[in-house]
Amino acid sequence: MKKISILIAGLIIAFSPVKADEGMWLPMFIKRLNHVDMQKQGLQLTAEEIYSVNNSSLKDAIVRLGRGFCTGEIISDQGLMLTNHHCGYGVIQEKSTEDNNYLDNGFWAMKKSDELPAGFSVSFLVHMDDVSSVINAELNESMTLDERNKVIKTISDSLEKQAVGETHYEANVKSFFNGNEFYIFVYETFQDVRLVGAPPSSIGKFGGDTDNWMWPRHTGDFTLFRVYANKDNMPAEYSEDNVPYKPKHSLPISMKGVKQGDFAMTFGYPGSTDRYLTSAGISYELDIRQPSYVKLRRTVLDIYEKEMAKNDKVRLQYASKHASISNYWKYFKGQQAGLKRLNVYDKKKAEEDRLAKWIGENNERKELYSGVLEGFDTAFTNLRVPNKLAIYLSEAVFRVEAISYSRQFSNLKKLLEDKSDKASAEADRLKGNLDAQFKDYSKVIDKQVFAAMMQAYSEDIPKEQQPKEFKSLVSKYKGDFNKMADKVFSKTIFADKEKVKAFLDKPKAATIDKDPIYDIMRMVFNDYMENTRPLIVAESNKLARSERLFSKGLREMNTEKVYAPDANSTMRLSYGQVKNYFPADAVKYSHYTTAEGILQKEDPSNPEFIVPTKLKSLIQEKEFGQYANEDGELVVNFISNNDITGGNSGSPVINGKGELIGLAFDGNWEAMSGDIAFEPELQRTISVDIRYVLFIIDKYAGAQNLINEMNLVK
Repeated sequence: MKKISILIAGLIIAFSPVKADEGMWLPMFIKRLNHVDMQKQGLQLTAEEIYSVNNSSLKDAIVRLGRGFCTGEIISDQGLMLTNHHCGYGVIQEKSTEDNNYLDNGFWAMKKSDELPAGFSVSFLVHMDDVSSVINAELNESMTLDERNKVIKTISDSLEKQAVGETHYEANVKSFFNGNEFYIFVYETFQDVRLVGAPPSSIGKFGGDTDNWMWPRHTGDFTLFRVYANKDNMPAEYSEDNVPYKPKHSLPISMKGVKQGDFAMTFGYPGSTDRYLTSAGISYELDIRQPSYVKLRRTVLDIYEKEMAKNDKVRLQYASKHASISNYWKYFKGQQAGLKRLNVYDKKKAEEDRLAKWIGENNERKELYSGVLEGFDTAFTNLRVPNKLAIYLSEAVFRVEAISYSRQFSNLKKLLEDKSDKASAEADRLKGNLDAQFKDYSKVIDKQVFAAMMQAYSEDIPKEQQPKEFKSLVSKYKGDFNKMADKVFSKTIFADKEKVKAFLDKPKAATIDKDPIYDIMRMVFNDYMENTRPLIVAESNKLARSERLFSKGLREMNTEKVYAPDANSTMRLSYGQVKNYFPADAVKYSHYTTAEGILQKEDPSNPEFIVPTKLKSLIQEKEFGQYANEDGELVVNFISNNDITGGNSGSPVINGKGELIGLAFDGNWEAMSGDIAFEPELQRTISVDIRYVLFIIDKYAGAQNLINEMNLVK
């Protein structure tokens, strides 16, 4: 669930009337803005129990994975961390071999010495503070964007340095409401994280691409890790001497389950939303951005799937790559359909018309907000072609692994040309990455992707926007991209581990310079940097003013409304209820699914719907133990109307008592437009029921050692 926008970041969410199910709220403001509403819906905690600087609180159990690719939560006093299977998928795949295939068979550490280094860090939020007054005091409307950004950076750097002092903490100032407000976040980061337990993909990814973004769902999307620290409980690099981290707070686990209308709260690190993207932005999304992603990713997926079906080794190599590409292929496809179905363009236009009328009622407003709305139209019109070029650079050209890899040699080439004494060290560095680069690489696949992506670039990008050298190359092969691929891949070193190794033993700048893959990378990338990127930067700078003043104007016009900042990979809380929904005429979806649905979906001929023999037996015999609900059912997934997005994957779903009831892992197809336009009647968060997680750990894996760590509340 990751959403990256090329142009828009940090817009705003407006509520009219205020809806508890919409909004990604900063925890430090819960007491002032949300606590009363939350209590009305079933919250039994104080605001201090949710977020506190001086005392243990819920926020101390929530972790950011890496720099925000997912969220996790601490569920024991021994640093045991729960997140999604798809968040840990890359680690599971990387640790897998043909002999020990953890993707297919699962992985369970029955003792701590069996746990495996994960290779990523996690961060705990120490505290956040509003520094808007400090920064805004030095800003004014007469500044250019460059001047404004320089001042913001200078002050932010100073504030970050002051915030951490001589400690091991990290600090980061983030902009909110498009540069109208600023907050500082202080983190404690732990580098030693280890894989503890993961179900097989037939459980953790049950339903695959078919069920992705869909309800009803029957997926055990979870993975267990553990955070380690030194003997003083402080962050430390991986060491066998490290010990499990002792957290300030770990989440107790509810065994009571959920019912319709129950209070549900998520805590996590949502990546980005574009809730106040204007009508001009909607047109750009529908006409340019979304169709480009859908087309290019589908083309690559077709190649992957064809080759993965032929060979188990290739299937293992490309499992993580396929999952990553597929997730957002389907996301963009659904978002496109949702925006059209919900008439989002018309709704945005109506809001802009209302703002224009408000601006026109006052001369002072006319002066301050002059050209704001027109700025959106101009910028998005001017950015259509350049942004399409940017998308095709990343999604087509650099989707070719050999091309992307060749770019890593640019620095070595320069050092060799300069006869620098650092060239040898750089060559050694690249040697050290050889195994990682080629472990999960197939030349057969990459050559096919190359042919398809070069053809797409040639056909879809206006000829006048293509580099002359590229057009000459296409002409040389008379538009036969398969022939081009055969020739290029026969000559390049970057698709062959042994060729790269031999080159690095005796590196020469000329070898890189003459390599056909490197040459294609250079011609396309350099042309983009010289001719396209300056246009994007210039227009985006103009757009930034419109975004900032648009946000300011909306808040001034709607003083009676409550606003929450758009997602920007900072800690947020959302709240709502466990809730069913009615997506279409005569269609009613229950708020939960059961293990019976797993057997109903079972299809031994379809890799996406294979049910492990042991799991099938447990379900058939109804050996659910203490994890069954009061009706004897094993609940697998449930839905709630919480407001989440990419980055929230792995976020805990917490009941009114502060107990863990589930693990958020997806949204629903009918509301794929939600990052731009939240629809309360349709928007649902899909979560795996914590009792199903425990059932898999206990009954399926037999990892009672992990169950014993947890605080189960009956």
